[in-house]
Amino acid sequence: MRLPIIKKLTEFVADGRDEDFLLETIDTLEAISEISSIQDHELDVIGELLSNLYGAVEVQKDINSGTPAREALNAFMQRVMGSIDA
Repeated sequence: MRLPIIKKLTEFVADGRDEDFLLETIDTLEAISEISSIQDHELDVIGELLSNLYGAVEVQKDINSGTPAREALNAFMQRVMGSIDA
């Protein structure tokens, strides 16, 4: 999970695009990941993209609830780091 990518994705939504774009991208990548001939390194890339997209969706929920973007990003990364340390 990369904070700059998540930040860029939340900016993408803030620039007037609907959050549904992120959700549709998630659906598409999940469908591609189910192809039996896909290679491990390709799955790794898809997995990394999915984790960033899911992260952006979570951050966007906080932003939609009124949390400033910077705070929402920092809180999300703290939750992620906390789950890694546990």
